[in-house]
Amino acid sequence: MTRPTELTTDRLLLRPFRMSDVNDVLAYASDPEWAEFLLDSVPQPYTRRDADKFVADRMLAPKTEPSWAIVLDGAGIGGIILSIDSKHETGTIHYALAKPHWGRGLMTEAARAVVDWGFSRRGLSRITSHADLRNRRSWRVMEKLGMTREGVFRNQRKDPRPGHPRVDFVYYAILRDQWERSAPSPSDGRGLG
Repeated sequence: MTRPTELTTDRLLLRPFRMSDVNDVLAYASDPEWAEFLLDSVPQPYTRRDADKFVADRMLAPKTEPSWAIVLDGAGIGGIILSIDSKHETGTIHYALAKPHWGRGLMTEAARAVVDWGFSRRGLSRITSHADLRNRRSWRVMEKLGMTREGVFRNQRKDPRPGHPRVDFVYYAILRDQWERSAPSPSDGRGLG
């Protein structure tokens, strides 16, 4: 099974997490606005201990959960995980980006590199993603990746805040043949690392 390698894009380096990423993770994950739609999986307030645990978990993750720190100009600004089900040749991509970098196309750029890696290096047949339906930015990334909206799961998650309603989730996927039709030729410069 292939371990994640460094991936490069026009502006970004995606590389395996290192313990030196803890301060960067703490900086972006402790922002309550960044965590607004991740409350079921990201503790708030977010502490150094949480950042230490996250980075250590990513470093020790099994081969079925390759993950990358997203690095811009030497600083960690987010992360991507591709959870792989080898038996069914499918994957689910999860991503997060520091708030100061929202709206610049960086998440789409990073996620595209991981989707390309999943199809080309891991031979996946399908890659999915999902998000809180209220998180329009996240599902816009999925659409820019060429994913198709497959549905909305109503009342999918419990909001951990007392008195808040349950949360609907939107699900997207891209199939290998869709990716192959949209994938650039080797001469276009979009590298896989």
